[in-house]
Amino acid sequence: MTGIALTGAHGFLGWHTRAALREQGLDASAIAVGDAFDATSAASAISGSYRLIHLAGVNRASDDDVRDGNLRFAEQVASALLLAEHPPREVVFANSTQAANGSVYGEAKAAAAQIVRTAAEKVGANFSDLRLPNLFGEHGRPFYNAATATFSHLLAQGETPSVEHDRELTLLHAQDAADLLIGAPDPGELERLSAHDTVAGLLDRLQGIAAAYRRGEIPDVAGKFDRDLFNTYRSYTFPDQAPVRLTRHADDRGSFFEIIRSRGGCGQSSFSTTVPGISRGDHFHRRKIERFTVLSGSATIALRKLFTDEVHEFRVTGDAPVAVDMPTMWSHKITNTGSDLLYTSFWTNDIFDTENPDTIAEAVNA
Repeated sequence: MTGIALTGAHGFLGWHTRAALREQGLDASAIAVGDAFDATSAASAISGSYRLIHLAGVNRASDDDVRDGNLRFAEQVASALLLAEHPPREVVFANSTQAANGSVYGEAKAAAAQIVRTAAEKVGANFSDLRLPNLFGEHGRPFYNAATATFSHLLAQGETPSVEHDRELTLLHAQDAADLLIGAPDPGELERLSAHDTVAGLLDRLQGIAAAYRRGEIPDVAGKFDRDLFNTYRSYTFPDQAPVRLTRHADDRGSFFEIIRSRGGCGQSSFSTTVPGISRGDHFHRRKIERFTVLSGSATIALRKLFTDEVHEFRVTGDAPVAVDMPTMWSHKITNTGSDLLYTSFWTNDIFDTENPDTIAEAVNA
């Protein structure tokens, strides 16, 4: 048993979970729930899997739809689990910290957890009720998933968000949530991975990030939370605000241009030459910030969002220098499309660690 079965695979957290699995060389077997649910197909997807992760839920709808939807999805998952010929050893439910607050949503999530737990116990599986706080991350849906998504979207559009009701928040990056769901690290690490701020404080951080990035600068990403917020924010700026234009100064002596201004945190710069027709890259990063800048020659930088056919290409030259930042969880590569040797500068926000490279093979043109 090595596979993962997953409901809600095409939602916000599902996308992040699949990206986390891809680092381990795994793909998830998606299970449809709701009107598309088929018990036989679902049981087949679950059978032989090591872990079943139930993500699908309803959190923005009428009270009746929230209650009925969450219970219906849980009952469907439970029925498929009981039908599976070879049930998984682990069953994980993506619950919410709101499960204990007495709201309609909270009560529905608590009841759904009990339904799945009962089925898991009947088939002898270990059940994990993972109560997640406010999630944020790349490509969250504005006005739906979280305030972070809404604020980031509005700031990227040049608008000015406001805070109507300030309150304390516990925030968890979706990639950390995904790691917890797939069992690395242990669920007991949830508090260590979480961050705490107010709604107003969150907006203030994001406004600072947006202001720096509009100038083409990398804001202070020394802290994990700030790095994750920056990666989240810039997912709303791509591709509209790419590439970053650089100012080239030239005279009889030659030319000069700045590649990067980083406001805080460590970093690493690298340099490569590439012969005509050759590509470098075809990988993605889950957390690493990376900037490409062509110094001399001509190239095409291509990027594809994971699990989609959405590809963007940028044709760049050293004569009109620009910086292209690689969005997290987008596969990317650079190809020498000229007739001369290509000179490229690479900058990352972390020092390369062979034990944790955060560089996962993934062809752009899959």
